Amino acid sequence: MKAILISTYELGRQPFGLASPAAWLRGGGHEVTCVDLACSPLPRKAVSAANLVAFYLPMHTATRVAVKAIERVREWNPAAHICCYGLYAPLNETLLRGLGAQTILGGEFEAGLASLAQRLDLGSNGRQHEPLISLDRQQFVVPDRSDLPALSRYARLVDGGVEKQVGYTEASRGCKHLCRHCPVVPVYNGTFRVVQREVVLEDIRRQVAAGAQHITFGDPDFFNGAGHALALVEALHAEHPGLTYDATIKIEHLLAHRDALKVLRRTGCLFVISAVESIDDAVLAKLDKGHTRAGFVEAVRIAREAGVALSPTFIPFNPWTTREGYRELLRLLVELDLVANVSPIQLAIRLLIPAGSRLLELEEIRNLARPFEARALSYPWAHADAGLDRLCVEIRELIKREEKRGAGRAGIFQSIWRLANAESDAPDFHLAARATIPYLTEPWYC
Repeated sequence: MKAILISTYELGRQPFGLASPAAWLRGGGHEVTCVDLACSPLPRKAVSAANLVAFYLPMHTATRVAVKAIERVREWNPAAHICCYGLYAPLNETLLRGLGAQTILGGEFEAGLASLAQRLDLGSNGRQHEPLISLDRQQFVVPDRSDLPALSRYARLVDGGVEKQVGYTEASRGCKHLCRHCPVVPVYNGTFRVVQREVVLEDIRRQVAAGAQHITFGDPDFFNGAGHALALVEALHAEHPGLTYDATIKIEHLLAHRDALKVLRRTGCLFVISAVESIDDAVLAKLDKGHTRAGFVEAVRIAREAGVALSPTFIPFNPWTTREGYRELLRLLVELDLVANVSPIQLAIRLLIPAGSRLLELEEIRNLARPFEARALSYPWAHADAGLDRLCVEIRELIKREEKRGAGRAGIFQSIWRLANAESDAPDFHLAARATIPYLTEPWYC
C-alpha cells in the first residue's frame, strides 16, 4: 500500500510526527512518502497514486493550513483514504470529517495508523475501527527521517552570534496538568506518556550524524516525568558532550525541581521555555496554571542563578486584560531584565478557546464566547473594552513592520511600550546583547 504522511507546519522543526509513524508503517511493509509543506509544495503525482493520505495536525496553525490541502487532495485523488492525526485532529473532528477525512486519530496515534494501513491493505471499506483518542502505552520504534528535508531547511539556533543546526525530538506526550486554556487537556485529560529512553537517544544519534548541533525537546512539559528527563539528558551528555538542547517546563515544575536546573545546565541546556501566560494572580487562577506572579519571579531568579536562560511565553490579551495590566507586564519585563528573552510576538498573543476547552467551565467565558466557528477552530470572543482588541491588532501589525525592516527586540519593545503608554518612552532598561541570549529563528509557537 502507498501512504503519504503530510505535515503542514510545526514551528520550523523537522517533524517527529512524520518520522515516528513513517517508521511504524515501513516496518509493516508499506510504501511511505513524507511531505513537509513548510519546505515543499504538495506533490500532485504522489498524492494521485496514494491509497492513504494522512495529515499530521499538532497545533492550531497546522490545522488551518491543512484545510486547503485536504480539499486539494480530495480533488486530485477522490479514492484516497484521508486520515487526520495529532492533537488537533479529535478536537476538530466535525470539520475534518466534513472535508472528507474518514479516520481521525488523537493521543498516541502510531498504533492507530499502523492498524488503519493494515486494514486498507486487506481491502477494508475504510470505516474507522480505531479509537478516536488512544492513551495506550506504546513501545515506540526509532523514527525514520530518511526522506524528510535536511535539517538545514529548518529553524536554526543562534548562540553567541553563531547559527547552529537544530534537531527535534519528543521524550513524552500529554501532560499531568489541567490548565484550562491548554489544547492538550481535552485529549490527554491529565495523562502523559513517555517515549522510551533508548528510542529517544537513537533518534538524536541519527540527527547528530545528519548535522544537528542542538536538540529541541518538544514535550508539552519536559518535567512531567522529571526522572525520565534527567536520566535522558545525563545519558545524552555522556554520549554527546558538546551537544546543547532546550526544553519546555512549567514554572510550577521549575520551582519544585529547582536543583535540577543545575543538572540541565551541566548537561548542555541553553534555555527553557515556560508558558507563564500572565502576571496577574487572578488570571492565573482562572487559567488554573498552578503558579503565581511571585513564583514566576522566583523561577527567573533560580534559572538565572543556574545559568539557564528562561524564555517566557504569554497570553497578554485575554478577557481579563486591562490596559494598566498590559503596561504592568511590560514594566515587569524591564524590571526582571527579560526584554531580550521574550520574542516580540509573545506581547501580541490573544487567547484562543478551542473545542473542548476547560475555559468553558467558567460561566463568564460561556457568556462571553460566541458559537463555535469550525473554520476558525475556536469560539470567537470580543473584549469588553474594544480598545484592547484594537491594541492587540495594532501591536501585531507593528511587530510585522518592525521585523520586516530588521529591527531588534529592544527597538520593537520600545515601540510596543510607546503604543501601550500613549507615546511615552520606556524607562531606561538594561538589554543584554542579543547575541548573549540563545534563541531559535522561528518565533511562533501555536
